[in-house]
Amino acid sequence: MPARNILVINCGSSSIKFALVNEDHEHSAISGLAERLGSPDAQVHWQQDGNKQSLMLPNADHRAALAQVLPLAQTTAGGQLHGIGHRVVHGGEYFTAASKLDHSTIAAIRATAPLAPLHNPANLLGIEAAIKLFPNLIQVAVFDTAFHQTLPEHAYRYALPESLYRDHGVRRYGFHGTSHCFVSQRAAEMTGLPVNASSWLVAHLGNGCSTCAIVNGQSRDTSMGLTPLEGVVMGTRSGDVDPNLHGHLARTLGWDLQQIEDMLNKNSGLLGLSGLSNDMRSLEQAREQGHAGATLAIEVFCYRLAKSLAAMSCALPQLDGLIFTGGIGENSALIRSKTVAHLTLLNLALDELANASTVRGVAGPIHAHGHPRVMVVPTNEERQIALDTLALLDA
Repeated sequence: MPARNILVINCGSSSIKFALVNEDHEHSAISGLAERLGSPDAQVHWQQDGNKQSLMLPNADHRAALAQVLPLAQTTAGGQLHGIGHRVVHGGEYFTAASKLDHSTIAAIRATAPLAPLHNPANLLGIEAAIKLFPNLIQVAVFDTAFHQTLPEHAYRYALPESLYRDHGVRRYGFHGTSHCFVSQRAAEMTGLPVNASSWLVAHLGNGCSTCAIVNGQSRDTSMGLTPLEGVVMGTRSGDVDPNLHGHLARTLGWDLQQIEDMLNKNSGLLGLSGLSNDMRSLEQAREQGHAGATLAIEVFCYRLAKSLAAMSCALPQLDGLIFTGGIGENSALIRSKTVAHLTLLNLALDELANASTVRGVAGPIHAHGHPRVMVVPTNEERQIALDTLALLDA
């Protein structure tokens, strides 16, 4: 049977990321981004065989953009498109795995929207547009939260009144599950360890960041919670703060809830600490030039990340390795070095030469000889979504 092709779609409120994944090939045959949807500047960019192309789509909505994207994918796949995998941010407790899209699945995604009001409605726009355009093609939802549904109750419950969990679903869900799943399985393959008999700490570091403890292929704890705001310092998100900060700001500054949420999600993290940028590359350059805010942002980022990883180790029976992934995790030797320097109690140490050379898509070990394994493993969330979609097709 010829290798199958899956189109992976990730919809935001005004954008669509897409990639065509073939089950036999690591790299996408075509990938791209439709952006500024709903505006006169709407356009789609794509890359194929090393060539970059763009097309203006003035005032296009999600359906109009997908009407351009889907034929591109079909042509690239030689007319053999076997399914569409949709990234959905929040599956609540409804979904413990990928799910074929039908009326009941879509209704459950819509019911979960209050838990992810910025993400699930946008994900649904792409789902509904794709189903209208290709009603006979099997389509699958893959959830960021599903991988973390194996957390034990003592890890996912907050110390809040029972009724908030029972009646309103207030609990820790975790995110970046697709990435944590992919890199932990890849690390097991790279080291010759069985997925179902290995234990990993994972640091997924991009504009959004999270840590995860993975035992025998299952998530046992993770840093993000009810929303993606909980946990470590991120690009523009604060991560953990005193839970009473909201009340303090309301009483002392007169801020309303929207102001506080915007500050914590959009103006905090690396951007807030540095007063300069949420881009780690810019901050590292500024640090070299003596910028105090950039220096502080990097120090806080690495210390809080190390604290989270140390906390995650409570969920592991043993440590087979620490994995760095995501744009920062895969490319910043400085962040890896400064983070691991805080973890000497776990006996972690890096080979600085290996650390410096493992960037720009290079995977491999970076630990010092005689110390526990530390690895860089590039993530590929699109491929994991495609693999989850293919698994449902096979089932």
